[in-house]
Amino acid sequence: MTRILVVDDDKNALRLYESELTELGYDITPVSNAREALERFRPDRPDLVLLDIRMPGMDGLEVLARMLSLDRQVPIILISAYSHFKENFLSWAADAYLAKSSDLSELKRTIARLLSQRGLRRLRNHHKPVHEYA
Repeated sequence: MTRILVVDDDKNALRLYESELTELGYDITPVSNAREALERFRPDRPDLVLLDIRMPGMDGLEVLARMLSLDRQVPIILISAYSHFKENFLSWAADAYLAKSSDLSELKRTIARLLSQRGLRRLRNHHKPVHEYA
């Protein structure tokens, strides 16, 4: 089953993502802050991350950088209600950048596309950091 780590401090958005994506057969791990997202990322090694940018404390761009330093193979979708984050060069490292919306059609298409592009070809035994594969 494809595992998706969903990170958003908005509880309503988190519930919406979890409900809609679970319906599609994804195994969802919902977390509401950056610290918990990083704690879950390493041991869980999700197949994809859905990451809100604007959160209290550590923002999503810092989380993105930290996750990429751990594993560059995991697709990361940034979501935000604020378009100005698109101009931040750190956001360019994400696989996709979407505006928050209650209509999840574009998000669902983007998830399917990214997972298809990756072909889930990452080894299931992916407990080693990326630099050990080189």
